[in-house]
Amino acid sequence: MANEKQVELQLDKEAGGGMRLLSGKQALVLAIVGALLSGFSIYVNAFTNIQEIYRNSAFLAFLLILALLLYPARKSGDRTKFNGLDIGWTVLGLIGVVYILFSYSTIHNVQMSNAITRDYIFAVITIVVLLEAARRSIGIFIPLLALIAIVYALFGPYFPGMFAHAGFTFERLLYRLYMTTEGVFGITLSIASTYIILFILFGAFLGASGASKLFNDLAIAAAGQRRGGPAQVAVLSSALTGSLSGSAVANVATTGTFTIPLMKGIGLAPRFAGAVEAAASTGGMIMPPIMGAAAFIMAGFLGVSYTVIILAAIIPALLYYSALIIAIDIEAKKKGLKGMSKDSIPLVKEVLKEGGILLLPIVIVIGTLLAGKTPLFAGFAGIGSVIVSSWLTRNKENRITIKKAIDALIEGAKGTIQVGIACAAIGIIIAVVTMTGLGSAIAYNVLALSGGQLWIILILVMITCIVLSMGLPSTALYIVVAVTAAPALVEAGVHPVAAHFFVFWFGAMSNITPPVALASYTAAGLAGADAMKTSITALKLTLPGFIIPFMIAYNPIFVMQTSTGEPVSVLNVVLAAVTGLLGVFSLSVSTFNFFSTKLNIIERIGFFVGAFLLIKPGGITDLIGIGIMAILLAVHMTRAKKKPNLNNDLNISGA
Repeated sequence: MANEKQVELQLDKEAGGGMRLLSGKQALVLAIVGALLSGFSIYVNAFTNIQEIYRNSAFLAFLLILALLLYPARKSGDRTKFNGLDIGWTVLGLIGVVYILFSYSTIHNVQMSNAITRDYIFAVITIVVLLEAARRSIGIFIPLLALIAIVYALFGPYFPGMFAHAGFTFERLLYRLYMTTEGVFGITLSIASTYIILFILFGAFLGASGASKLFNDLAIAAAGQRRGGPAQVAVLSSALTGSLSGSAVANVATTGTFTIPLMKGIGLAPRFAGAVEAAASTGGMIMPPIMGAAAFIMAGFLGVSYTVIILAAIIPALLYYSALIIAIDIEAKKKGLKGMSKDSIPLVKEVLKEGGILLLPIVIVIGTLLAGKTPLFAGFAGIGSVIVSSWLTRNKENRITIKKAIDALIEGAKGTIQVGIACAAIGIIIAVVTMTGLGSAIAYNVLALSGGQLWIILILVMITCIVLSMGLPSTALYIVVAVTAAPALVEAGVHPVAAHFFVFWFGAMSNITPPVALASYTAAGLAGADAMKTSITALKLTLPGFIIPFMIAYNPIFVMQTSTGEPVSVLNVVLAAVTGLLGVFSLSVSTFNFFSTKLNIIERIGFFVGAFLLIKPGGITDLIGIGIMAILLAVHMTRAKKKPNLNNDLNISGA
């Protein structure tokens, strides 16, 4: 019970108080609202061409109803029903959003963009209610940042040095935030109301079809018998589900309930089992094709196609999960652990025969994206193919009936609340950053502080991203670091795609970085382990993951880009992937101080040096790194083969 309570508390931190479990008429009302939100989103994105402001305002209206009635005002509030105060907030929010829905045309076409007092009043109402909805659903950090942004916009002349600006009147700020598509109803909410909700719905329909069980069974079949098999299973299943969920904490809470007991069952320490699950779930946020929906926002920010982003994520995700698998294998080898028993592992053939057709929707989504179709098309194709595939499985329970489809629509709407509200609230921050030139000011100061040294800039930005992202879901944390930290890297000469991957990566890593390591703490609760020790172990497991973004920044070939803008060479991509994998392997061996046996001090230093030579771009450094690693492996293996004989001799003489 204590473990369950700890997990609930960690989920509460991310959810800003925890979603209510309603019943009766109240549950029915919100179920209808949720289904209507999903149905509305499908309709406006598939069957009509509606102007952005109208789609976004109606979308936000649905979100405000759900957020204000499903999340209590206080953590200690009633979780079983909403009250009159919640209804009052909801009515206020609807009044503000519905007003702009019906008055937008009048403001711009009749009033010729000259707002009147009434317009400003409704602007204030909408912004206040939005910040309250954000506080309830995603915690205090985003609303606090938005308030700081508003203060910064209004009182610019009073800020010191390079951060000072001319300042804006309250009316001008309200106009920008509420009466244009550059604030609350801007690009981030547009992405949420189109791509993000469709892919959340895709995930909800996949879940309704039993695909989650398929992912787990496939992971067990593929890796169960390997040394430390359950830990490898955790990595594979968390990678598959994490890309869709977008929340490291939610991923731990779902897959961890299954994988952590398996890991403990083969002899892995509770803190190590929890750390593996936390690290694997965090990696799902940078796992293509969905990357927790942040990929869509990244594509919008960079002005590139979605395909560019998912292709860019392939090598970094491969390196991250390879490092994790290597680390797990080393730990299992060190402890002499074996895999799961053969009779408890399903055959891949049987798993695929039972429900393998449910992999088809994922193949279709990836295929349509790579074929150049829009994410909207891919999302609809995915949802449609899930429904069809569910009826082609051998297991009748997997079939998506009308009831299951409605439940998926409701779950999809609930899954959109946090990301949708975050996108709307962060529209305030983006508008202020654009109006004031704050991004350029931060970039200038980071460059000045670092003396123009790229490695110092990268370290400063890394720390900034981890701190700013603590406790935030993937889309929210990406937007925050993209508007505050990424400009500094671009200004320093880092390729824009590489810069955005760098800041998003370290934002994601905040989930396992103390002191606010929510994924680690949630996993610790499930494992019955010390939270801080679990977090530190997860940090150690993912140490190579902290190096990968630096590799990306120095060599954009890792994200399928070139610094010169020339076409990417397949040979260069393959070489980067291979040397990157060797570097990650060498760093893991050095970090865990073990391969076939414990390393000596020379071997450990040598593997560490070899890792950095392989990680650093350049043909000569790669060759030297490979040479060092090959020599050390040969020496180490020779020493390891002699060691057992020596031990046997000692045992005999001792007997």
